[in-house]
Amino acid sequence: MPFRPLLTAFLTVCITASLHAAKPNILFILADDLGYSDLGCYGGEIQTPNLDALADDGLRFTQFYNTGRCWPSRAALMSGFYPHQIHRDALPGIGGGGGSGGQNVRQQWARLIPDFLKPMGYRAYHSGKWHIDGKVLDAGFDHSLDTKNQGSFFTAKGNSIDDVPLKVEGEEPGFYSTIATTDHAIGLLRDHAQNHTESPFFHYLAYIAPHFPLHALPEDIAKYRDSYLEGWEKVRDSRFKRMTEVGIIDTELSKLEVDVGPPYDFPDAFEVLGAGEINRPLPWDDLTEEQRRFQATKMAIHAAMVDRMDHEIGRVVEQLKAMGQFENTIIFFASDNGASAEIMVRHGGHDPQASPGSEASYLCLGPGFSSASNTPFRRHKTWVHEGGIATPLVVHWPDGIAAKGELRHTPAHLIDILPTLLDILDVDKPKTWNGEPIPEAPGRSLLPAFAKDVTIERDFLWWMHENNRAVRVGDWKLVAAEGDPWELYDLTNDRAESHNLMGRYPEKAEELETLWNKHRQDMIDLAKLTAPPAAPKKGKAKTKKK
Repeated sequence: MPFRPLLTAFLTVCITASLHAAKPNILFILADDLGYSDLGCYGGEIQTPNLDALADDGLRFTQFYNTGRCWPSRAALMSGFYPHQIHRDALPGIGGGGGSGGQNVRQQWARLIPDFLKPMGYRAYHSGKWHIDGKVLDAGFDHSLDTKNQGSFFTAKGNSIDDVPLKVEGEEPGFYSTIATTDHAIGLLRDHAQNHTESPFFHYLAYIAPHFPLHALPEDIAKYRDSYLEGWEKVRDSRFKRMTEVGIIDTELSKLEVDVGPPYDFPDAFEVLGAGEINRPLPWDDLTEEQRRFQATKMAIHAAMVDRMDHEIGRVVEQLKAMGQFENTIIFFASDNGASAEIMVRHGGHDPQASPGSEASYLCLGPGFSSASNTPFRRHKTWVHEGGIATPLVVHWPDGIAAKGELRHTPAHLIDILPTLLDILDVDKPKTWNGEPIPEAPGRSLLPAFAKDVTIERDFLWWMHENNRAVRVGDWKLVAAEGDPWELYDLTNDRAESHNLMGRYPEKAEELETLWNKHRQDMIDLAKLTAPPAAPKKGKAKTKKK
């Protein structure tokens, strides 16, 4: 009878739709240059009620890590590999890069998250910063806003929609990148609700905020204009007290490193930035009144950028609720590196007469309030001391996580996100891609930690960026800044890296150094198989890390 094939087809569609409905949606939100303690739920004074609410109804990881820099972190997140393994950070003896930190093309087997989710029926969306090699849609995304213009928050010029450059003509009244990125994300979610209800989605929402230039809306800056005149020492003390009270950290507060400035030296920038700018976290009381106001204003703009990002995240949450998908969406929030000590003037330059935070200004946070943002840790973005690599991780999933407002203390890393998603979906990662074997990835699933506060077993975690280097085994960490000797710390109660144990435990230090060297060589051997041709060397600004 003719109705039997139709009935079979109908039942197949219904079953398929049911299976899709059972799969969780995934929203990964990534901030740029956000410090470990900037969020309210991690001890900060910045108003972040929407992220705080997600944390109160979900989980906060206290020992989650990134790579210390933007593009390596994005590669690690999306691929599950250390960036050096896939030509996305520099290795000695490997061609290409041309002084750009190894930002080269990944191997064919280095697939990104959408390629693993698409066979399970997922649609994939991207809104915001990309900074991964290749075009976004070629990486498996169905739609994308690529905010390539990272020199101004007040224009869409230079950005792309679905890899096609935007044509922007005339004035852009009311444009602000954080809002525009959210508008794009909400538009995609609405379209998904209207046209793709049979499919779950993966949405990668990557804000530029609060990366420099410090650009914010005037009404947002006004909320914090005088909030930081007390200085970075008192801000650090207040954050440290709150973090300790709620159990985020169990360590002493690191001392301000007054001899450590920006990672790169741009002396010409200080000529245009004026007498208010300084390149060291000197005692607040030793600063001039002009310097105190200038530094406090910069932190106020940074806070305004974080505040606005949180507000926009709230809009995305409301859209998920309107779609009836909030309960079944796994929301992750993290940062690509620690707060930045950089001071430079790029793109359109800086007008000293312009209102701070406006389009004509070009300001960076600098080492003083970056140290406050990274409370209680040492160092900043680009370093692999804790201040450069520690990030908040908030995970919210009502349908899958029974715990509410709990902390998770297991060490974990961005490389763990992909295996976590595959574990949640009960899918084995393929062993090959287009006939090529896929090397074993270093990440581990965090799914067991969703249920209870357990330590995820792993051999080690490893870092290297611009010759800053570190390895962590259990609670032991070996770390060194470029040109400096190794330092050894027991992170059990010294995550602030205040007590160097090299002299007391030389055998442990040697063991960790051997491990670090072996893993570097393993990555060199892997990368050599597909090494890009050597690129001409480019000049590099003199580093000034000590």
